[in-house]
Amino acid sequence: MTEFTLNGKAVQTESPDDTPLLWVIRDELKLKGTKFGCGIAQCGACTVHLEGTPIRSCSVPVSVAAGRAITTIEGLDSPPGKALKLAWVNGQVPQCGYCQSGQIMQAENLLANNPNPTDDEITTHMTGNLCRCMAYTRIKKAIRAASEEM
Repeated sequence: MTEFTLNGKAVQTESPDDTPLLWVIRDELKLKGTKFGCGIAQCGACTVHLEGTPIRSCSVPVSVAAGRAITTIEGLDSPPGKALKLAWVNGQVPQCGYCQSGQIMQAENLLANNPNPTDDEITTHMTGNLCRCMAYTRIKKAIRAASEEM
């Protein structure tokens, strides 16, 4: 049995230790905001925070979460997270929306550590979070707007 904190609540799973964290979050714990994209940690759709650091939950075994804190898009309640969610809505960022939770989780980490990033810093930090709809310009604008609101 693996025990960890998910969005501030203690949880446990009997899934095998090598089960990807993504499947525990989505299938067992029923939080569907974190998406499966590629399964090889290359697209960022499955991004969650492990004690504040973005990770690709599709390739991290649940055993890594043991005794640690995981935050998903459903539990993202930090000032940068709130500002980003509002900026995403106001900027009408998503088209299909599939990658957006991973994009926001990655962007929250940037703003939590650098509340006033340059365009180049945004681009560098967001590299690896792919958007099928090519909404990168709106994503960058929303990150800038969120940083101005914080």
